[in-house]
Amino acid sequence: MKRKVFVTSGCIILSALFLTGCAGLHKLDNPYEFSERTALYQSASVAGKSETFAHDLCVVSKDTADSDSSVTAEAAAVFDLSDNNVIFAKNPFEKLYPASITKTMTALLAVKYGNLSDEVTVTKDAVIKESGASLCGIKPGDKLTMEQLLYGLMIPSGNDAGVAIAVNMAGSVDQFAQMMNDEAKKLGATGTHFVNPHGLSDEDHYTTAYDLYLIFNEALKYPEFRKIIGTAEYKTSYQGGDGKTVNATWKGTNWYMTGERKTPDGLTVLGGKTGTTLSAGSCLIMGSSDTAKNEYISVVLKARDHAGLYDNMSNILNKIVE
Repeated sequence: MKRKVFVTSGCIILSALFLTGCAGLHKLDNPYEFSERTALYQSASVAGKSETFAHDLCVVSKDTADSDSSVTAEAAAVFDLSDNNVIFAKNPFEKLYPASITKTMTALLAVKYGNLSDEVTVTKDAVIKESGASLCGIKPGDKLTMEQLLYGLMIPSGNDAGVAIAVNMAGSVDQFAQMMNDEAKKLGATGTHFVNPHGLSDEDHYTTAYDLYLIFNEALKYPEFRKIIGTAEYKTSYQGGDGKTVNATWKGTNWYMTGERKTPDGLTVLGGKTGTTLSAGSCLIMGSSDTAKNEYISVVLKARDHAGLYDNMSNILNKIVE
């Protein structure tokens, strides 16, 4: 039987106040007061209004972190999409660095507002020089479709693909970041602020486990997004800047999909997005389904390392089938 934390459906009152950036890292060290955040989720009966924004969303009613010491990551949660229940939530509103999970929002904007058949010429903006940054290997002058760039973004976690998408859609990274923040506001992601399309660390670039659920939940509405995140390996060809054909093979980073970690019995992974930086730790958001085809979104933020990330994720996934 599922262990569920039943939640109260309600209206989410959006406020631009929560979308302003952090002044510095101290904001993340003292991230939130639960009572302040839950004020956003009033019961429709209390507010005297009909259900609107949140009537089909999971809404956290309390933090259950102290009920499971095996969940060692800074934040974690499991959301049941079949009946809008929160199965588990630890620090769901704590503002944390999302690393490459940021790319879920970038992909959402591309599938929601872009044209996947558009040809994109990669500009010099896509050159990423930060040490250790994950890349799909595209170079200035290369020509790819938006769809190919999305695979390069989500499968090998290409930061270069993220910039190429951003510049093509908005003209610059800064303008695309504004699109990201506007979309976050529309979705009720009030604890989120983005400054880039890929998630390389910036003290003004942060989100929460709950907000990531809102973003991922919206993205799952698009079949193109589901197809891309459900791909473990992608082979493609595109025109290089020198006019020659470039053959690329991009491999996924989700250990459940690559076979490096066994998915808990009774569940099937639909796909998701990993993220890792020194500041963010090891992170993962993904969708899964049970044998009855009920779907779930699970997220783990700031695990100590990759092994700890999947230990935490398996622990919370097991709560679905207990």
